[in-house]
Amino acid sequence: LKYLTGFGNEHASADPRVPDALPVGQNSPQKCPHGLYAEQLSGTAFTAPRVQNQRSWLYRIRPSVIHHPFSPKSGTKSWTNNFSAIPPNPNQYRWHPFPLPTSEGVTFVDNLYTVCGGGDVISRSGLAIHQYSCNASMENTAMYNSDGDFLIVPQQGPLEITTEFGRLLVDSQEIVVIPQGIRFSVGVRGPSRGYILEVYGTHFQLPDLGPIGANGLANARDFETPTAWFDDLDVEFTIVNKYQGAWFEAKQGHSPFDVVGWHGNYCPYKYDLRKFMVINTVSFDHCDPSIFTVLTAPSVKHGTAIADFVIFPPRWGCAENTFRPPYYHRNCMSEYMGLIAGCYEAKEGGFKPGGGSLHSMMTPHGPDFACFEAASNAELSPQRVAEGTMSFMFESSLNMAIVPWALEANVDKDYYKDWQPLKKHFSLQK
Repeated sequence: LKYLTGFGNEHASADPRVPDALPVGQNSPQKCPHGLYAEQLSGTAFTAPRVQNQRSWLYRIRPSVIHHPFSPKSGTKSWTNNFSAIPPNPNQYRWHPFPLPTSEGVTFVDNLYTVCGGGDVISRSGLAIHQYSCNASMENTAMYNSDGDFLIVPQQGPLEITTEFGRLLVDSQEIVVIPQGIRFSVGVRGPSRGYILEVYGTHFQLPDLGPIGANGLANARDFETPTAWFDDLDVEFTIVNKYQGAWFEAKQGHSPFDVVGWHGNYCPYKYDLRKFMVINTVSFDHCDPSIFTVLTAPSVKHGTAIADFVIFPPRWGCAENTFRPPYYHRNCMSEYMGLIAGCYEAKEGGFKPGGGSLHSMMTPHGPDFACFEAASNAELSPQRVAEGTMSFMFESSLNMAIVPWALEANVDKDYYKDWQPLKKHFSLQK
């Protein structure tokens, strides 16, 4: 597989089998090269400022409008984008690893599971957090999300993703973003699971760096976009469409992956989390987790995100006279954490790869008893932190509602006990 590099670039790509597939000097000629159809895919309003405008032109064998009517799709009962009628619950929650399928033939689109979310998919401002678990590839089936972007975080098993723009291989400790409306199919090589952050009404972008300067965090050059690749299959395909939080499907008599060439800046992309340039203290105090932001999906309020995707990769800790793990905290944001590999340094016991935790808005959280006691009494020499580990956080300015089935399934009901042994150390003596 070959990739185009750079975040938000104006790319152009044609399948090497048809190197002259792209029109020269215009987007929609009277007749496109090789008898192709021109089709624009818009990710922002036509009138969005140029710096924010996202669109791509696809040159395909058949236009995507050729399909039969959509009808409701069954089998997605553990999925929702409707969080308005769910009773509030401010408790800390932790979930054991999401189970792998127990039967054969379970595809990515068959076993999507909502954990929590907030906002409204109809008015297009919000997010949802899901998990997936599968053991079979999607055969002659493609899906797309009419509501928003998917940020997919594989935890176990690589994903072979075919999109209208080309093919990607996305392994554990990598992520992939499939923007709104782009059709894709997921192949697997065995039992696979992971996490999905869905945002609607906004798109992911790189965070501003401010005083950090021109370089650091996730560098734009490390993002990879697929090169054009097409198939020309006259077989029945099922197109699955998530629209207004509900699922529909339609049949068509050809592959949707018949894009011979494309150009633009609205496209899928992947990123290797191990390439993240960590910023950290070299003097004292524990820095806020915002320094670990890979991507942000901004709201209309500047500096406040619908969702931030934050990671906690291996790094050096050398803060002087400092409690080095995350401090105890109450936050005006909601924080969902997941673990891809290894052990999270603030909770090495019950937090397992494939599991998750949610600390809702203003709900207190922080290191467990064992972590606090160890870090409070450790010799403060430079040390390697989180070696062999990769954890992440979906952070949002929105209130999160936990769906009813996630209040019971895989829940660690003893999570609150992690903090109960914390002792009173107060003394009038220094």
